[in-house]
Amino acid sequence: MSDFLEVLDALFHETFLGIGVGRFAAAFGIIVAFLILKKVFGHVFVNVIFPLATRTQSRYDDEFLNCIRKPAELLVIIIGLFIAVQVLQLPTAPVDIRRGAHALLKVLVTFDIGWALFNLVSLLDIFLSGWVSKTESPLDDHLLPFIRKSLRAFIIFLAVIMTIQNLGYSISGLLASLGIGGLAVALAAKDTLSNVFGSFMIILDRPFHIGDWVKAGDMEGVVEEVGFRSTKIRTFAKTLITVPNNIIANLAVDNFSRMPKRRIKLNVGVTYETGPAQMRRAVSRIRDMLASHPAIQQDFFLVNFNDFGASSLDIMVYCFTTTTVWEEYLAARQDICLKIMDILDELGLEIAFPSHSVYLRGREGEKDGAASASPALPA
Repeated sequence: MSDFLEVLDALFHETFLGIGVGRFAAAFGIIVAFLILKKVFGHVFVNVIFPLATRTQSRYDDEFLNCIRKPAELLVIIIGLFIAVQVLQLPTAPVDIRRGAHALLKVLVTFDIGWALFNLVSLLDIFLSGWVSKTESPLDDHLLPFIRKSLRAFIIFLAVIMTIQNLGYSISGLLASLGIGGLAVALAAKDTLSNVFGSFMIILDRPFHIGDWVKAGDMEGVVEEVGFRSTKIRTFAKTLITVPNNIIANLAVDNFSRMPKRRIKLNVGVTYETGPAQMRRAVSRIRDMLASHPAIQQDFFLVNFNDFGASSLDIMVYCFTTTTVWEEYLAARQDICLKIMDILDELGLEIAFPSHSVYLRGREGEKDGAASASPALPA
């Protein structure tokens, strides 16, 4: 037994690469212990922490734990490796192994943090999906995968840059070349990027949805499609206008589909033979007709004799329909016009038409010297 102990003691005092075998054994024991700790940590996550999270109504805590579980287990291993490296006391000459080990540990930490952030993008994806589901526009549905992929690509890019730096290489030249290349790409894709930003503005402001009747500048029609680059508008002549998003985002958009009610504005002209009493009855009858009409909003309407026109006495009729549907609006407007014609006909009034009178003055030598007038002639 004593011989065995002596052999074991001699073995522990042996060195390899300047490091005692005892330190190797201790470092190995630490790594094994942390591998076991990793298993225990995973077991606690699955059987203790996850059940507590599932009791809440929110999905975010479940997804958060699911995102960080594997990176957290890797972090336990990295901590074990760090302690093992400290126990080994790796040599720095003739080769600086200690520095290389620390650089490798930094790379592992960078990878672990990047892995966690990469997974946590799905948490943001869940939040944005709930917001997107409440909108009617399909553009944000297509934009969501683009945002998710862009964020993950950015995280991978940062992780690679930090890994290169941790390995001891200078990244200033790489960043400078990337800056020049990025500037060239940005200049070449200037219009494309402006259209993408225009689509972001459409999503945030929501001036229209697919199916809305809009007018923007000289363009008028129904929005048929909203994409990353352009918006397609189907005109009433059945032509298709494709408008870049950066242009339509900077135009004043008149959205007819969002009118709560449609306006009817008429100027009804009656002849100058109409007397004051007849005019009062006509205005009163038209008001009563609007007040009882089922297609007219009753909260506000106006009927007034408001002007002495060039060839008529003008009655202004101003009201709103209860419907915003174009076909139903036209039917209501037609019915209002016909009812006004009936009222004027019952009162014996005539609708005036544009006309003017021409007066011919007699010659200077005529006996009466009075002017003779011609009858009124239609214009």
